Amino acid sequence: MTATVHGPDFIALQVRDVEAAATFYEQHLGLRRAPASPPGAVVFDTQPIPFAVRPPLPGVDLDAVARPGVGVALWFATDDAQGLHDQLAAAGVTVLAPPADSPFGRTFTFAGPEGYAVTVHGG
Repeated sequence: MTATVHGPDFIALQVRDVEAAATFYEQHLGLRRAPASPPGAVVFDTQPIPFAVRPPLPGVDLDAVARPGVGVALWFATDDAQGLHDQLAAAGVTVLAPPADSPFGRTFTFAGPEGYAVTVHGG
């Protein structure tokens, strides 16, 4: 029998400061923590795929890269991309790509607390 992969089931960013990263995603994106998380990590109750921040795995040196996550596209859906952009910009969050219309709705990209590029799309 051949095993079948169904697609992404969990996404976690490795960060230097788990609590600071978790607070950023709570305060700026409105994410809510899941009732349970592994030790040292924070899992958010995002649907359909859980999202988390966690300490780096052994051997991962986040200081050795120009920007963590280069080569990976992380997208979040929202009802109001323009409104979220405006809130983040007003809070001083670095916007890497300004809002633009796309086949996925309005999109923009910002720098998360560890430098990860995060794209938001929708509404």
